[in-house]
Amino acid sequence: MKPRIPLAIAFATFGTMALAQGTEIAFGDGRPDSALPVEVTADSLRVDQNSGTAMFTGSVLVGQGEMRLSADQVEVRYLMKDGNSTGEVAQVLATGNVTFVNGSEAAEGDVADYDVPNGTMLLTGDVILTQGRNVLSGQKLVVNMDDGTGVMEGRVKSILQTGGN
Repeated sequence: MKPRIPLAIAFATFGTMALAQGTEIAFGDGRPDSALPVEVTADSLRVDQNSGTAMFTGSVLVGQGEMRLSADQVEVRYLMKDGNSTGEVAQVLATGNVTFVNGSEAAEGDVADYDVPNGTMLLTGDVILTQGRNVLSGQKLVVNMDDGTGVMEGRVKSILQTGGN
């Protein structure tokens, strides 16, 4: 596990200059262990072999290790080769009441688009990121799942708890 500087210490070190154009943050410990099983629960599932998609709807919860993704709807798109699905996930698109949890950190938004091969997750639409007692909000959060770093953009607001209570 890589050592990380907690967000509050970073702000104390560099001043409270949360830039409106983008604030770098740490999020989680990186990409989930692909050897761990993925569990998905939902009210319904529709699979389209021709397009290589699976659509989960209704109180969807996806879990792998410490990571959890919940949403109203989650579409899984598989890599295609010669018109057939390879079985490898290319993209996970979650919409409606999206919450992404990695350990003790959580992000909420309207849409989450996880590009699996590139290891990036994009959350958009009134994004709220909670790290312990600290909260950041903005319109867009891009998370590098490989190293657990991210950038919050779009009128970023930070609430940093400095007291012990």
